[in-house]
Amino acid sequence: MAAKGPPAGHDFTESTVSTKVAYDGGLLELRRDEVRLPDGKVAWREYVVHPGAVVILAFVDEETILLERQYRYPKRRHFIELPAGKLEKDEPPLATAKRELVEECGFEAREWWRIAVLDPCIGYSTEVIELYGARGLTEVGKDPDEGEHLESFPVKIADALEWVREGAITDTKTTLGLLWWSQWGRFP
Repeated sequence: MAAKGPPAGHDFTESTVSTKVAYDGGLLELRRDEVRLPDGKVAWREYVVHPGAVVILAFVDEETILLERQYRYPKRRHFIELPAGKLEKDEPPLATAKRELVEECGFEAREWWRIAVLDPCIGYSTEVIELYGARGLTEVGKDPDEGEHLESFPVKIADALEWVREGAITDTKTTLGLLWWSQWGRFP
């Protein structure tokens, strides 16, 4: 019999008393909400409103995927990552994945499937990342966003997993995507 998740427990829902935008930077919005706790007390919650994102396992063949190398300013270093990108306003996640694969890697894919949904920062952000698989790649040429500088390259999944183990890949969405695939991944 398949597991259906843990049993329901107590309800610890917090209800919003008031909300305000503390900062709006265009991409990200910081909110500060006053909430009523389950015991009736009032507390503050600060969190980032994020539009959501996708991450892509783009298969060159059954053992090889595309990875990217790009500089991430907040951490002041280069990272090895799976292709990914944020959702544009009213853009469905699959459309985002298709757009990002072309923009960042220069490929279209014949076959797409949703692998998993990830909540990467549950303590301070609304961000949801949808993990997609893509195969049957056709090179169409890169179309990067203005100011976006990165390189993509093929790598064996086994090597990428070794890079996770060694600490050469530390990006959370990439680590989770690779480990998820290594444990439960199946081609449709």
